[in-house]
Amino acid sequence: MALIAELRNTYVVKKSEPDKTRDQVARTILEAGPATAADLAQKLAITPAGIRRHLDSLIAEGVLTAREPYQSSTLRGRGRPSKVFVMTDGGREKFEHSYDDLAVAALKFMASKNGSHLVTEFAQSRANEFIRKGEQIKLSNKNISEKTRALAKILTKEGYAATTDKMGSGEEICQHHCPIAHVASEFPQLCEAETAAFSAILGTHVQRLATIAHGDGVCTTFIPANNSQKRKSKTKEGARS
Repeated sequence: MALIAELRNTYVVKKSEPDKTRDQVARTILEAGPATAADLAQKLAITPAGIRRHLDSLIAEGVLTAREPYQSSTLRGRGRPSKVFVMTDGGREKFEHSYDDLAVAALKFMASKNGSHLVTEFAQSRANEFIRKGEQIKLSNKNISEKTRALAKILTKEGYAATTDKMGSGEEICQHHCPIAHVASEFPQLCEAETAAFSAILGTHVQRLATIAHGDGVCTTFIPANNSQKRKSKTKEGARS
């Protein structure tokens, strides 16, 4: 992820030497998504007291905020979970280029000139390019789980730091970072077109549950298991019995 690497270097030069660990904590959350203090301490080999100090400082600076964690339906009801630490919009701006402001201004100008349809066309053009990159997934005979993992890999290459997980009878894609969050918050057409692109690539209906652009800590998309896959699963179970 060349973009993430460039952003990482840009942010580091703004920090003094003693702040490198705190910078590393912030970068970890940016790239891997919301995390608990315990997870961060283990991943970065920092003592619990040390990680708390860094987190408190980052919250005071407005880089991070503490939230209740997102939980899929399969994980609810297992006791009160630890709070997770999430990158704020201000924190993202410390890592991201200022080109977002220019993009928002350009799209607003297009819309103001009786060209709101041009914004939709732009979003669709961007989605079409993404579908092109996922053409091999679209044409493959892989099951929905394999396709979902392949899609997550493409998203990660594009800077979205995506992961997958089981959710109920289907799959879930979590995008822990969004390079266009600031623009998408102004123009939801971008998120809508992106969701439609996921559906086209995977060959099934998908449901967007949350987006960073709308203030959520992570973008989540649910992909239900298709009927043919369910039938195959039942057939295999019947054969075993």
